[in-house]
Amino acid sequence: MNVRRYFVIATALLCALPVVAVAQASFDPEARLRDLKLELPAPRPPVANYVSAVRTGNLVFLAGHGECGGDKYIGKIPRDRTIEEGYDAARNVGLCLLASLKAEIGDLRKVKRIVRVFGMVNATEDFTQQPKVINGCSDLLVAVFGERGRHARAAVGMQALPNNISVEIEMVVEVAD
Repeated sequence: MNVRRYFVIATALLCALPVVAVAQASFDPEARLRDLKLELPAPRPPVANYVSAVRTGNLVFLAGHGECGGDKYIGKIPRDRTIEEGYDAARNVGLCLLASLKAEIGDLRKVKRIVRVFGMVNATEDFTQQPKVINGCSDLLVAVFGERGRHARAAVGMQALPNNISVEIEMVVEVAD
């Protein structure tokens, strides 16, 4: 399957129906995760001297996350991993971010808006399709939160990431008190 067709199909599956399904009155991101047959992993503890999430006022800043539950996605894209594998890695990292967010705020129904996503791709020097990789996280957030999941975003390539992970993502979230 060509890459463009893969992303068109993935976007249609993850974005088109979920936006309609997430109504304001019945906003329940965890039920939406179950509908998508997705489970939040156990949050991974920080690997250095920092915390996974900091809340200040009604904003939660989530530290850069790699995947949870192992190191399935390591290496540079597209040399060691395909764009599709990078997309899957970003989706996995999105689940890890949501797990840390839930640990910080207790209930994902408190999310008012995903404000910003900053995605970093461990890429070869000539790779320029970072947005296609980080769409894995963005598509997940819209599928789970509907319009509340639409966010500002940066998707950049990096010469290297910690422990050779393929994707690292930070996120800022507005929450209710």
